[in-house]
Amino acid sequence: MVNNTFEVATFAGGCFWCMVTPFDELPGIEKVVSGYTGGHKENPTYEEVCSETTGHYEAVQITYDPTIFPYEKLVNIFWQQIDPTDPGGQFHDRGHSYKTVIFYHTEEQKRIAESSKKALEENGRFSKPIVTEIQPAVPFYPAEDYHQDFYKKNPFRYMTYRKGSGRDHFIKEHWSVKKDPETLKKTLTPMQYEVTQNNGTEPPFHNEYWNNKEEGIYIDIVSGEPLFSSFDKFDAGCGWPSFSKPLHQNKLAEEMDTSHGMRRIEVRSKNSDSHLGHVFEDGPKPTGLRYCINSAALRFIHKDDLEKEGYGEYKSLFK
Repeated sequence: MVNNTFEVATFAGGCFWCMVTPFDELPGIEKVVSGYTGGHKENPTYEEVCSETTGHYEAVQITYDPTIFPYEKLVNIFWQQIDPTDPGGQFHDRGHSYKTVIFYHTEEQKRIAESSKKALEENGRFSKPIVTEIQPAVPFYPAEDYHQDFYKKNPFRYMTYRKGSGRDHFIKEHWSVKKDPETLKKTLTPMQYEVTQNNGTEPPFHNEYWNNKEEGIYIDIVSGEPLFSSFDKFDAGCGWPSFSKPLHQNKLAEEMDTSHGMRRIEVRSKNSDSHLGHVFEDGPKPTGLRYCINSAALRFIHKDDLEKEGYGEYKSLFK
């Protein structure tokens, strides 16, 4: 049966490999397709677009349900993946095809995009002008199959490219939550501060969520980013909340931890750069992973409170 509530959003944000993961697998997102738009040739090839002869931009087209995930949130996610002040491309990718554009499909999308751009211009985050254009949508041509879901097909190459291109560093420097230690000391409990800011560990079995069986989501205590779901929580017998997978892999960063004479993989929240816990390879199928997370790094939101807390798009997980 066709879902008549689906709409389409189109964004050009530089290399389209990197513009899929921020939107993929979010609630209400039906699909994310990499492709080409804004040019004058039908069905261009990757080589033609890269040669700058067709006028196309690399872009992603997102099919989404606005009743679950509104366009405003898509636009906010888009801004946080790019350098909106760069008129010549994105990061080490230079040229017309890598410029940033919001392509609107309706007058309502245009209004939202223009309002969002104006707010970004006025909030002082960037000292240089915001040059991302807002244009009417034109024909979109899906890219070759090997470009689709590139991050899944070639994870090592994808992560190497992202880091080498300078995109991840820029996002961390300009879009991550700015943490003022004195403010955090006032808003967090001593244990929350010790865990998230000093890589501490709370006592097992004596923490808030180790045995929580309620349905809902767990968010970053510092940034509010959704990190884990109760559907993926399991009792590992370790005394800390354990999850088989995160809600969104791209919201986590993993780093080697050799402290205390051990070799472990630390898990951090990308947006706030907060310490969360560690991930181990002794979890249940199908992932085989155990994300062992400190309760002090999380805040639980019950499924009945998602709407009023601003996470209404996640209600669909519990129907």
